[in-house]
Amino acid sequence: MDKTVMDKSTSESYDQKDIITFKKCEQKTYKNSSHMVGVLEVLQSLREEKVLCDIRIETDDGTIIFGHKVVLISVSTYFREIFYGLNERNIDHINIKELDSTVLQLLINYIYTGEIIITESNVKVLLAAANLLQLDYVKNVCAEFLQTRLDASNCLGIKEFADSYDCMELSTSSQTYIKNQFLEVVDNDEFLSLSSLEVIKLISCNDLLVSQEEKVFECVIHWVKYELDSRKDFLPELMEHVRLPLISKQYLLEKVVDEPLLKFSPKCYGYIIEALQFHLQPFKISQTIRSTPRKSISFPKVILMLYWFQKKSSVIYWYDNIWQPAPTMSRRFKNGCLTVIKDQFVLALGGFLFGSERQLVEMLDVSSQSPCWMPMMNMLVSRKYFGVGSLDNCVYAIGGRDGSNRLNSVEMFDTNTNRWQMVSSMSTKRSSHGVGVLNNLLYVVGGFDGEEVLKSVECYDPCLDTWTLVATMSDYRCRCGVGVLDGILYAIGGYNISGCLKSVETYTPSSGVWTTIADMHFYRKRFGVVVLDGLLHVIGGCNNEGVVLNSIEIYNPKTNTWSLKTLSKNVGQVYSGVVVNRPLHFKTYDD
Repeated sequence: MDKTVMDKSTSESYDQKDIITFKKCEQKTYKNSSHMVGVLEVLQSLREEKVLCDIRIETDDGTIIFGHKVVLISVSTYFREIFYGLNERNIDHINIKELDSTVLQLLINYIYTGEIIITESNVKVLLAAANLLQLDYVKNVCAEFLQTRLDASNCLGIKEFADSYDCMELSTSSQTYIKNQFLEVVDNDEFLSLSSLEVIKLISCNDLLVSQEEKVFECVIHWVKYELDSRKDFLPELMEHVRLPLISKQYLLEKVVDEPLLKFSPKCYGYIIEALQFHLQPFKISQTIRSTPRKSISFPKVILMLYWFQKKSSVIYWYDNIWQPAPTMSRRFKNGCLTVIKDQFVLALGGFLFGSERQLVEMLDVSSQSPCWMPMMNMLVSRKYFGVGSLDNCVYAIGGRDGSNRLNSVEMFDTNTNRWQMVSSMSTKRSSHGVGVLNNLLYVVGGFDGEEVLKSVECYDPCLDTWTLVATMSDYRCRCGVGVLDGILYAIGGYNISGCLKSVETYTPSSGVWTTIADMHFYRKRFGVVVLDGLLHVIGGCNNEGVVLNSIEIYNPKTNTWSLKTLSKNVGQVYSGVVVNRPLHFKTYDD
């Protein structure tokens, strides 16, 4: 039999035998995940053996690195632009003068293997080379490597390096580190090597994390003295960005006023005078950027409580269920009011003693190194059982009683002028009412008009000097508490003809509707209300029988539930409270 014929016959017979029929005609693609890896491994082996290489790359030190154009252009835009040039398609030799041969060898190896070795000694030159060759992955991992090694001794240099090569994420991380670790950064040599413009850029940051402005002043003086002859002329420009008014008065007098470098500079002397004048103000309210606290300073908060015990009014700090005595009040403020401005300046107002109404006002600056209560300008009207609210650095004393007369009058204390003045009166005479501040408006809630307990609510707009009635509450409330949390007004407890209340209702201005929420655990009246850490705190007070309540109830708006916490010390009846910045250094005061 002819061999060709036999083979053909055998083939046809084989094909017919092995054909399989399927009901559906489908196909599936398979991909060998190790295929490309194997190809690159072979190409890398060929490169090392200088086989089929069509390009030689020479560095300044004469080192020759072999490669394959098709591989290099598949990864690097830099090589693609070279080899795609009309005049360079057929070249087999190029020079790269910008790169060290060791670094270039690492990057060529990366192109073939996808692996790169980064060390602290090569990371900067490697990033610069990767930036030149447009190897984005290598550039990014080098930046990540540097980011993990940021510390106070190198962050300024890394920030400058990152900016040079447009490593935005590394630059941002470095800047954040510098601001957050400022006190450590300025103690290292890198800071002393900065230019005057770089120092100004740093100390002018509003979010610089520095709890004491004294440290900024000290680092500026240290920088100038490091190279005094060449830097002393920059001092006035630098001192413009030191917030001298925020430095303690004692430090100003002992360290700043007598600093020889500042004495002979009229501009610097002007900044010192500005700071000293700032400390003469009863309320140190910011007027310039130099008297504005840096935004990054976040003081932990504590509650300052006003209470009455053994015929004496006192105040006390409370935090984490720990008591800390506050400075002793010089006068008695039974059933007076507390309010606070900027979480720093606490005002105690009014009240009565032995049946006589009081116009007294005292102020405590909790940020002072030696805080004490200071007498302020008296109110224009004697008031007890009145309400108080702070808005835009102004304090409003609202309604109350003068003898047996209920008041609808309102007076306002302006911290800028240190004076009281009368403003528009409410439509209704009220005493024992609550006051809340919401959306730059004052809300007066409930109270007693001399004949009946009220459930009406009035709203004051300081811009228009007008009062407006808003929706009435569901319950009549007198001696109630008012709090504001997340844009909602809370009317809490109090009492009416039916007795003491534990009910709570809320008002949302956008809807104009009062809504009942979960009751407190106890019936309460004459208590304090504050907001701390996103929770509503109802403090102390007494019940219908006049029994003092030694507890705090805490409301969580997310769960609509109240939790109960017992005060760790029975101080008497707490009837007012405010949230303040925790003093940097608590001291012990006589109770």
